[in-house]
Amino acid sequence: MCGIVGYIGNQDVTPILIDGLKRLEYRGYDSSGIAVYDGTDIEVEKYKGRLSVLEDRIKERPIKGSIGIGHTRWATHGEPSDINSHPHSSQNGDIAVVHNGIIENFQLLKEWLMEQGYHFRSDTDTEVVAHLIDHFYQGDLVDALIKAMEKMEGSFALGIISSKEPDKLVAVRKDSPLIVGVGNGENFIASDIPAILNHTRAIYLLDDMEIAVLDRKEVKILDHNKNRIHKEIFRVDWDVASAEKGGYPHFMLKEIFEQPAAIRQTLKSRLMEKSEEIILDQIRITPEDLKNINKINIVACGTAYHAGVVGKYIIEELARIPVEADIASEFRYRDPILDQNSLVIVISQSGETADTLAALREAKKRGARVVAITNVVGSTVSREADDLFYTWAGPEIAVASTKAYTTQLIAMYLIGLKLARIKGEISGERYRQMKEAVGRLSDQVQQVLNNADVIEELALDNKNAEDVFFIGRSLDYAVAMEGSLKLKEISYIHSEAYAAGELKHGTIALIEEGTPVIALATQNRLYDKLLSNIKEVKARGAYVIALAKEGNREVEKTADRVIYIPDTMDEVTPVLSVIPLQLFAYHIAVARGCDVDKPRNLAKSVTVE
Repeated sequence: MCGIVGYIGNQDVTPILIDGLKRLEYRGYDSSGIAVYDGTDIEVEKYKGRLSVLEDRIKERPIKGSIGIGHTRWATHGEPSDINSHPHSSQNGDIAVVHNGIIENFQLLKEWLMEQGYHFRSDTDTEVVAHLIDHFYQGDLVDALIKAMEKMEGSFALGIISSKEPDKLVAVRKDSPLIVGVGNGENFIASDIPAILNHTRAIYLLDDMEIAVLDRKEVKILDHNKNRIHKEIFRVDWDVASAEKGGYPHFMLKEIFEQPAAIRQTLKSRLMEKSEEIILDQIRITPEDLKNINKINIVACGTAYHAGVVGKYIIEELARIPVEADIASEFRYRDPILDQNSLVIVISQSGETADTLAALREAKKRGARVVAITNVVGSTVSREADDLFYTWAGPEIAVASTKAYTTQLIAMYLIGLKLARIKGEISGERYRQMKEAVGRLSDQVQQVLNNADVIEELALDNKNAEDVFFIGRSLDYAVAMEGSLKLKEISYIHSEAYAAGELKHGTIALIEEGTPVIALATQNRLYDKLLSNIKEVKARGAYVIALAKEGNREVEKTADRVIYIPDTMDEVTPVLSVIPLQLFAYHIAVARGCDVDKPRNLAKSVTVE
């Protein structure tokens, strides 16, 4: 999510910044920009669109200097535009800032700064940082930064330059990655190693609340009291290609392991430990609005549709509102019954999915209110919906969706809880229990990932399967559909998901000796029912891999292998149970020699019908 590059030395800075940003393009972005001190002033060039737009403009109007900062932005506050692009400057232009992360209290800070006489040009949280540092500046950039940090809540990696201190580049991190590169007569900052790997392999890995002060000769690392910190230099021994993937062989695997962070980011500023309320500031449904809503339709495609099926169960159970989950490509052709008392929730990772967008427009034409869940700020879906929920998963490069799906599930939980609270359909005790269970999911996902080796072993044992079946009940059936899709789309193995109670109605005829069956048994109230279904397929010769909660050991008597997930409330198990299924599909695909990140015939964003 977003890219930062900074340089101070004796070379022409602009080519170094542009090259560094190019090496961060894999992260995804919607705009780019640089700020360079030219010997007199800080010159800023920034544009919406691909990095080539910035390159072309700089060729027309070159900027010369030997200190500067650059940024590729993935929008979180304010739609993609030239104005909202980074870097952002102080009011008089003598301070420039690039920022990764989210300043959670930016609105309060913005209002306060406006009272102090500051004017804002953009819709971003980052412009607040530039003005805040300027407000506290009294001759020392580091002192001003420390005072600004005391005011800011949230996550940030910052690169800062000032024309008042032109021989200094300052950086800091909190909950957002930032590194410092050490060169010979030159030094660097970056959000990720590939940006500077062509220039140096000597790296300082900054920890939270550490401030880096760079000049041409040295790098000083300070704590927030300006005490010097002595750190060991980390020497990079891998190449650029592997560094882009963070050392992972594929983007899909990297994104699977990014899920704890993506969940934390999506919960941040919405689920507060010290507050009973769930903050959904871009969903403005009032108690009066909700009284008039008699039905909800959740509309999406592919993986997002599977998240919607989970959402159906959750919203109906918590808020007691009838919900239909629809495949977007079917929804608009079935003449749906919608009016001003309908709420339609559309889900799209890219925000540009053609069928979902068409369903949104059809819903609005019929008078329905539309809530959009999307990962891309400023996307068409986000612009055209009435209400918004951004899943802050960051860019997802692999075609097979993983972290986008789990953050969409988080969106469904928060929306379901919010609606239930507004409607008064949930007790205070149950609300708190579920809120706490959702808050623990990031750490519990990490626990599942810590046992990834077990799943890899199971995948290798089943790599030659021709047919694989997934079974489950209730929420487990919804997750079974997603697990089956993951397997078929990247390994090309025929795979199907079935509601376990339907086995006797024809499906069991497909089971023969050695057929792999993935049985999800994570719902306590349906646990015994699922055990019976496992016995049914075992009696026909199936090889059963079961998923169950820790402590539910009875399944070991029937299944061939069991994967355990941390114990939690039934309602939130989908976030945990899908992780082994993602890893299972990934490792089978790798073992079969498939192109995991770019499976045949598929595109990341389906923008045509």
